[in-house]
Amino acid sequence: MKATVLVGGVGGARFLQGARHLFGRTPFPAGAESTSSDSGVTAIVNVGDDAWMHGVRICPDLDTCMYTLGGGIDLERGWGRTDETWNAKEELAAYGADPDWFGLGDRDLATHLIRTQMLDAGYTLTDITEALCKRWQPGVRLLPVTDDRHETHVVVNRSGDPDDAKVAIHFQEWWVRYRAQIPTHGFAQVGSEKATPAAGVLEAIADADIVLLAPSNPVVSIGAVISVPGIRAALRATKAPVVGISPVIGGAPLRGMADECLSVIGVETTSEAIGAHYGARSGTGILDGWLVAPGDGADIPGIATREVPLVMSDPETTAQMVRDACDLVGVAHDR
Repeated sequence: MKATVLVGGVGGARFLQGARHLFGRTPFPAGAESTSSDSGVTAIVNVGDDAWMHGVRICPDLDTCMYTLGGGIDLERGWGRTDETWNAKEELAAYGADPDWFGLGDRDLATHLIRTQMLDAGYTLTDITEALCKRWQPGVRLLPVTDDRHETHVVVNRSGDPDDAKVAIHFQEWWVRYRAQIPTHGFAQVGSEKATPAAGVLEAIADADIVLLAPSNPVVSIGAVISVPGIRAALRATKAPVVGISPVIGGAPLRGMADECLSVIGVETTSEAIGAHYGARSGTGILDGWLVAPGDGADIPGIATREVPLVMSDPETTAQMVRDACDLVGVAHDR
């Protein structure tokens, strides 16, 4: 059984725990080292949040997936390392270094330093991610959607005055510094005209038995993945059914600011509206199936829908969501 999952952020990482619980091989024997062939799950991960900060390359979604699956995530925050310290952040602030609104933990900084050294040496992000995963043993094959620059930027009125000139800022600044609370006009992927899918990404979509869209932000996570040239066409062409899981319950996201992003592009924060935004493969969209929370019924032409519990309280419960997705489109699962 091969499952390919498009993911981003904390919700995507937690969903992967359920997919791994059902299809993956975990835990690995003590002292064993996994390879990408050991898992039935391939995660195609958003890189739109990636940024250069203080001279190092940060890949938030890749790291959140890696730490979560490898047991090193801070469970309370949902991101960053457990038992983190902030000495480097405090010293940078003492020097007045910019940006002062983005903090790097000491443990997390080590990951970014290794990644940056390998980038400088000419390795691809795909190769680097595989190397980093040798330590964490996630039990899932993690692939960046592209090795190329594909950063999400946001068109805003920085001053807060809607009459001021529009400027584009990095998504991290909009999300972390401004908490999405400034006049916002749209999103753009910087570098998209030259970006191509990373090695193995198109094959993972083509060869899958089922393709899943995790309950991640549909605009800046799943949307950013799909916007890489070639990904949408691969989703429409694959023989595998494509099933999405709604990221909202009762008209609100469980965490994050998906509602803020959806309002910018004119999509209501409802399961039905988001499913319609993705669209049916029988038309011009990408979905065959769509799971929504109980009470969030969705009637979308061309897309099979089902109401099931969507709260990811633990990997076993989340695995049931994956089973439900398989059942919706008639894909057999082993457990």
